[in-house]
Amino acid sequence: MALSDRLLDAWYRGHPLLTLLRPLEWLYRRVVQGKRQAFVAGRGEIYRAPVPVIVVGNITVGGTGKTPLILWLIEHCRRRDLRVGVVSRGYGAQPPQLPWRVRAEHSAAEAGDEPLLLVQRSGVPLVIDPQRSRAVQALLEQEALDLILCDDGLQHYRLARDLELVLIDAARGLGNRRCLPAGPLREPVERLTEVDAVLFNGASADSAQGYAFRLQPTALVNLRSGARAALDHFPPGQAVHAVAGIGNPQRFFNTLEALNWRPIAHAFADHASYSPQLLSFSPPLPLLMTEKDAVKCRAFAADDWWYLAVDAVPSEAFVAWLDGELSRLVPLKR
Repeated sequence: MALSDRLLDAWYRGHPLLTLLRPLEWLYRRVVQGKRQAFVAGRGEIYRAPVPVIVVGNITVGGTGKTPLILWLIEHCRRRDLRVGVVSRGYGAQPPQLPWRVRAEHSAAEAGDEPLLLVQRSGVPLVIDPQRSRAVQALLEQEALDLILCDDGLQHYRLARDLELVLIDAARGLGNRRCLPAGPLREPVERLTEVDAVLFNGASADSAQGYAFRLQPTALVNLRSGARAALDHFPPGQAVHAVAGIGNPQRFFNTLEALNWRPIAHAFADHASYSPQLLSFSPPLPLLMTEKDAVKCRAFAADDWWYLAVDAVPSEAFVAWLDGELSRLVPLKR
């Protein structure tokens, strides 16, 4: 087990040695709380876009389902006749320059896996730059937009925002509720009282703590041909190699088990790079992966490699709340 995996396990399951990291946690909390206080007070360089900005982020390290929810938000805004764009840090991307407009034909190495997925799936205008404010300005220079979604920019306090949506994995929760490096939190848990909405990925119902949403598998998509197959393409009990390089690989493996397949789990680090040799498993079986992994594997995929397409399904209460906020932020178009 890699060091990062052992640390994740300790954060969520507990380990007495984490107490040794408390002094570092104290320093970390001082820094992040100082940044937050400066932002609230309006100190420093804070860019306010001429259109509303909705930040979709989390306060924990690891995957919480941001990309599927952003895809849902894109389509929901479009159904309201809103022109929407996205900005992202572009984690791991190596573009020729920054800011960088991501196109569907770019490689994941150039654009980053999650930004490329968003563009290939939705065609949304998207710019990457670790400085989200600079990305917003570049995007608005190229596109006439009504609304901008900021992917994972909750702690990027150089960008003003009109709504903050925070996602939490319902199964894992907040772990030991301590900040880095003694726990998985990017900001203290009290930060949740300041955001506009909290969504729990995998929750069965809304609660006083926040709204529920789930990830609904919709189809299998062949990496080589692009052909879509129904979820009964493989019979119950089918053994498959399952590849997941996401923040919480176990969630993907659990999904495959819920579909009555028998996954042989191959967990990789979040944003992992792949090669044919790395994904050459024995015995020979169909290989299933996440869509985020698929954008990095299409060039060398075998005939029996598939990704599981999933869609975010938020609760009706969240949809109603969001529609009210959108009506407030973006008045009826002229």
